[in-house]
Amino acid sequence: MAHALAHLETLDTRPVAPRADAALLRARLGRPLTDAGLCAEQVIDDLVRDVEGAITGTASGRFFGWVIGGSLPAALAADWLTSTWDQNAAIYQAAPAAAVVEEVAGAWLKEILGLPASASFALVTGCQMAHATCLAAARHAVLANRAWDVETRGLCGAPPIRIIATAERHGSFERAVRLVGLGTGNIDYVGSVAELEDALKRAQGSPAIVLLQAGEVNTGEFDDFASLIPVAKRHGAWVHVDGAFGLWAAASPQYRHLVEGVARADSWATDGHKWLNVPYDCGYAFVADPESHRAAMCYAAGYLPLSTEMRDQMDWTPEFSRRARGFATYAALRQLGRAGVADLVERCCWAAREIVAGIGRLEGAEVLAEPVINQAWCDFWIRLATTTVARTR
Repeated sequence: MAHALAHLETLDTRPVAPRADAALLRARLGRPLTDAGLCAEQVIDDLVRDVEGAITGTASGRFFGWVIGGSLPAALAADWLTSTWDQNAAIYQAAPAAAVVEEVAGAWLKEILGLPASASFALVTGCQMAHATCLAAARHAVLANRAWDVETRGLCGAPPIRIIATAERHGSFERAVRLVGLGTGNIDYVGSVAELEDALKRAQGSPAIVLLQAGEVNTGEFDDFASLIPVAKRHGAWVHVDGAFGLWAAASPQYRHLVEGVARADSWATDGHKWLNVPYDCGYAFVADPESHRAAMCYAAGYLPLSTEMRDQMDWTPEFSRRARGFATYAALRQLGRAGVADLVERCCWAAREIVAGIGRLEGAEVLAEPVINQAWCDFWIRLATTTVARTR
């Protein structure tokens, strides 16, 4: 606890970037494993000493790399308790409190994100596994519509599934396509409503999944859900939304218009360890058709006392044994409330606009894209004291 508090208390003063390289870390940490163990206190003291200079300050207010959030105090404390309680949040009987907390947190998330209250959900490791969970449900549904039981018969000989995605997409979706056996060679990329219509016409008769974007990671762009989803539905396609970042726009009255119509999709994926600021790892999957979701994930065994009245988490997630990550989400939402989540989103977007405006006033700077939410593109030259010129994008 003392080491953890020391880390938190010095976040604002310590360098953000790591200073120790791989060679130094291997020299410090790569000691021979001894026959006899050590006392726990020494192990932790040694570990903290040996990783000094190699802990990236991602929770610092001065960290701007990648798309990484910090940790709210309540979420961090709940995460510490999660490790202490060490619950296996697979079934209700094994961890009753974890199951009910997850159930409540899932309902709160759907309310905040403007998703159907009837949708099922899963708390997973991140948006990558949220995509995989949703695509497994989509795979089940579109093949069941063709009288094909994919959970029993597999994909060999199944009707080929066409996937149509808008041009701006994150690589985690393509990895998920590979993980569930659908193949990236079956993805067509489109850039407009008309192109989507044409692609769906070409796929006529084949099961189809359409991917749409809410807050693309580089540009922050949102697809036109109100126009695109009805087109997909008219052709009988399953619509999945990658909202790793942007789905949280629904929490803000100021930005909610960006996700107008998104609730008509069939599945949605987003992260908790980005904008909600819960510790890694945490992602959320939501599926409008709970039957398809459960059919793709559920499992039963004689030794498992499955509940007939309560939600068993393993029926909705790709994991069997799993950490009780619902406690951190529950704590974060209680700390913030609906207004706090909205304020968090809006302050981040305001800060992004201010940063971009400041960069735009610098000599030699050019703003390539204004923030839609909290992402922007800038191109500028920085003249260093040594007269070296470095280009940063």
